[in-house]
Amino acid sequence: MPYPIIFDTDPGVDDAQAIAIALRHPDIELLGLTTTYGNVDVETATHNALLLAQLAGRDDVPVAQGAAGPLVKPRHPAPAHIHGKNGLGDIELPAVTSQRDPRSAAQFIVDTVNARPGEITLVTVGPVGNLAAALQLDPALVNKVKRVVVMGGSIREGGNVTPVAEANMFNDPHAAQRVLTAGWPLTLVGLDVTHRCVLTQEHMNRIEAGQGALGQVLAESYAFYSDFYREFLGIDGCCPHDSCALAWLLRPELFTTAPGHLAIVTDGS
Repeated sequence: MPYPIIFDTDPGVDDAQAIAIALRHPDIELLGLTTTYGNVDVETATHNALLLAQLAGRDDVPVAQGAAGPLVKPRHPAPAHIHGKNGLGDIELPAVTSQRDPRSAAQFIVDTVNARPGEITLVTVGPVGNLAAALQLDPALVNKVKRVVVMGGSIREGGNVTPVAEANMFNDPHAAQRVLTAGWPLTLVGLDVTHRCVLTQEHMNRIEAGQGALGQVLAESYAFYSDFYREFLGIDGCCPHDSCALAWLLRPELFTTAPGHLAIVTDGS
């Protein structure tokens, strides 16, 4: 049976790679995409999510727009030097013809989970404000989701924004604290995992060849993203951070998972 998921995202080149998996993998039932600011502003995130679903021939997948900024802190500028101003490597993009769901991301999450209690996994790969907002709307959500999978954080790896902070947690630490301590079943897939995964040009060539117009966008945006990794990190390829969250869901035997208490430092800079 396919895994029913809601995919919460801020696309973003590596988000686009993961969204493609969610849209096309036979073992995933994608119930919707919810968008947040992060790699781009939330309007651009929504545009990109709609576009990727359109290119995959999946206009049936709802896209609901969510958080435009953090709960408490000022919003940090989007990392255009990593993802491009348009989030997809500043490549030329086709027009979007579909419309977003009129509900907020938080309301979409609440409605969808309540329609199928105990079945749905929330996979979040950006700042987690939408999940925090959903908890505010329906605190009982913690007992209704099957699991939450978070791409974010770092246990022993160090950070990618500061020496200790990972970008998704750094962008909205107060939301992260609510989500990580809510009491629902949660798996954190952080930099300790994602920095050990590299998507090479050979991999991307194979993806492009089999995915039509969607593959072309993935390949062209990969070129921009991998240039950053090559120049600043000395990596021949890129780390597919967000795809790792789906990889854990689909193939958990490839990972070592350890139980533990999770918390976020919300003060300081």
